[in-house]
Amino acid sequence: MRIVSLLPSATEIVCELGLTDALVGVSHDCDFPADVLGKPVLSEAIVAADQPSAAIDGRIRGEVHNGRSVYHLDATQLARLRPDLILTQELCTVCAPSAGLVQEAARGLATAPRILSLEPHSVRDILQTILLVGELTGTDARAEALVGKLRGRIDAVGTPAPGSRPRVVCLEWFDPLYVGGHWIPEMVAIAGGSDVLGRAGRPSVRVEWQAVLDADPEVLVLMPCGFDLARARAEAGLLTGRPGWGGIAAVREGRVYLTDASAYFNRPGPRIVHGLEILAAILHPGTVSGALPAAAVEPL
Repeated sequence: MRIVSLLPSATEIVCELGLTDALVGVSHDCDFPADVLGKPVLSEAIVAADQPSAAIDGRIRGEVHNGRSVYHLDATQLARLRPDLILTQELCTVCAPSAGLVQEAARGLATAPRILSLEPHSVRDILQTILLVGELTGTDARAEALVGKLRGRIDAVGTPAPGSRPRVVCLEWFDPLYVGGHWIPEMVAIAGGSDVLGRAGRPSVRVEWQAVLDADPEVLVLMPCGFDLARARAEAGLLTGRPGWGGIAAVREGRVYLTDASAYFNRPGPRIVHGLEILAAILHPGTVSGALPAAAVEPL
């Protein structure tokens, strides 16, 4: 089987299932595990990752408003790779090439590949996508074993005592402000907190700064989409310079945390469970056994 993955989380799943050699092409965002870094790259974003947050948001909004994709897909190289299976998504217009864009590019292929669009909205959905990829690639047993291990780690995150759930806000973009949606509020709940602005199973939503101040979170988790820890740290000034920052309970109590969101929160793949463990360690220190991944989280 020849697989093209245009979704970083799907690339991670494929490799976890022992199919790295079957992966013949990836997207420009597929950077984990390291074995995929030499694979042919089929997509390109219209924005540079090192641009300011407001510039990235403005360019993307303009393209989406005008009905254009925020990605370019190399149809010529796709035809040359002759994939049997293409993994993509329709969950987010700015996260990866859409299934529609892929279908258009695939029309010129000599043989029609299977195009699978992965659309997880919850932690359970993420586990189901692993099983689905396993089914389509003939690695059912590996997928079931992987999901079993992940479920065991999820179950190991203990439920806090009643009344001990801190108010949490997870910021997924800083300029403009967005709070995390889809699986993020569920992760907060499993980890023992109460996400006071996010909507479980629903897309991330734009909020005003006053809404954050009014929520007065006891814990503030900074997880800007697509950014690692260093880039999140570089963007933090967009928040700390806002009026009222010092009055937020999380700031007063030293419970503001920067995360490697790209690795552990934004991408709905196996490492989401690391993200869950990171949240549990943040919300209830001492409740998570074992070390967290390096460069995954730090207090601001």
